[in-house]
Amino acid sequence: MKPVKAYRNPEFLNSPEARPLRMQAEYLEPEARLKRHGVEDTLVFFGSARLREGNVYYEAARQIAFRLTQWSKGLDPEGRRRFVVCTGGGPGIMEAANRGASEAKGINVGFTIALPHEESANPYITRDLQFHFHYFFMRKFWLAYLAKAMLIFPGGFGTLDEMFEVLTLKQTGRMSKPMPILLFGSDYWNQVINFDALVSHGTIDADDLKLIHRTDSVDEACAWLIRRLLDDALGKPGAML
Repeated sequence: MKPVKAYRNPEFLNSPEARPLRMQAEYLEPEARLKRHGVEDTLVFFGSARLREGNVYYEAARQIAFRLTQWSKGLDPEGRRRFVVCTGGGPGIMEAANRGASEAKGINVGFTIALPHEESANPYITRDLQFHFHYFFMRKFWLAYLAKAMLIFPGGFGTLDEMFEVLTLKQTGRMSKPMPILLFGSDYWNQVINFDALVSHGTIDADDLKLIHRTDSVDEACAWLIRRLLDDALGKPGAML
């Protein structure tokens, strides 16, 4: 019987000993594919998988993704892909954002994750830019690594986890790049998280609240994000709007 090379041996590749190789694969394969498609940076949408078409937040995410994709497509006459809409690839708010970008005829990215009660990836993700992860930390790395802004819609444990991880990285200076963080849905966020109470109890500084911008307006969300992206990511004055 001909011996099997280690990198072709499924028993070894799925073993505990090969875990570092599987982790590395979830870094290297997305890196190669994103580079091949010219995706340099992203606008990441977080939010509940349970909010369906017709919900006010679903429709807002869809509209914002549509407008930002239209705007970003006109940035580079050479066709470089800037500020590509990116999500966790599932239903709900994620679907809405991928859908809006698709309706604007822009490419978009979906980073799905293997879960026990898994829902399939939404159908609006650009075909070759759907990635499927086993490791949560590698998925979260890719959601944050290329991001130039984060748009956070009402969501549950997963949304809160992703939001607070990025806020922690910004607060501690471990994420040094500019990162506009927009919270959409003031009523929801005011009920779910009392940020002002964190300040009054002395557990965060008042300046930490400057890390987030809250709004209920699609128009304001788009204008604020574009202004910040022009200032921070492109190095152009916001007045160019």
